[in-house]
Amino acid sequence: TKTNSRSTPANLPLLHKDEKDSNRKYDWNYRAVTGMLNYLTGSTRPDIAMAVHQIARFSNNPKLSHEKSIMRICRYLIGTADKGMIFKPDKTKGLELYVDADFAGNWKNAGEEHPENCMSRTGYLIRYNGCNIMWKSQLQTEITLSTAESEYVALSQALRPMIPVINLLEDFHKIFPEVSLQTPKVNVIVYEDNTSCIVMSQADKFTPRTKHITLKYHWFKEYAKNGLFNIEHVDTKLQLADIFTKPLDEVTFKRLRFLVCGY
Repeated sequence: TKTNSRSTPANLPLLHKDEKDSNRKYDWNYRAVTGMLNYLTGSTRPDIAMAVHQIARFSNNPKLSHEKSIMRICRYLIGTADKGMIFKPDKTKGLELYVDADFAGNWKNAGEEHPENCMSRTGYLIRYNGCNIMWKSQLQTEITLSTAESEYVALSQALRPMIPVINLLEDFHKIFPEVSLQTPKVNVIVYEDNTSCIVMSQADKFTPRTKHITLKYHWFKEYAKNGLFNIEHVDTKLQLADIFTKPLDEVTFKRLRFLVCGY
């Protein structure tokens, strides 16, 4: 079985409806396998989150390309069947959020007849004391017009679950006071001119280029202004959420997998 394993769970190009592709070659329950992989993703295997979300999108009418992709994930799992996550608590790190976005990643690969091919992908990872507690890979619900805007939307999406997490940790602190609760730290990757994403999140007013972004993506500004969220730049090589946004080459994938999962 080792010879059938794959070094990464996903590869380029990104998946789309592929309506002109051939029908599936094998007769097995695509939905059932997808459900099993979704369960595995949410419990112990964040490294396959992006790949699994891809194949789950096409459960209604899977084609040969989707079947090959789901088989690739399974072959990757064959080679890492004894892996999961290694926890090494570090109380100096407190609560952290790594968030990233892949701007319109499928636009060049897929046709322009389907608007969802223009969607950007959000990926984020929430950690406490250096341990993973929540992660997500999902398409954004609106078409963004720039890399900075897709990063800003991803930031807003990722910060929403942080509020209940913070409240939960505060409750834990009351019951277990020996558990240190530090000020949450948010690390945001910014590529080239994406420092505008940080500027947008800290600005007091809208600009002509950001007015079209709906209010649901501006809600966290008050939290940032009050210091609850400390939005910082993080180097590309240390952006853990990159593993949730797109298929990566083997070297990059394994480097990030080690940082996220510990192996």
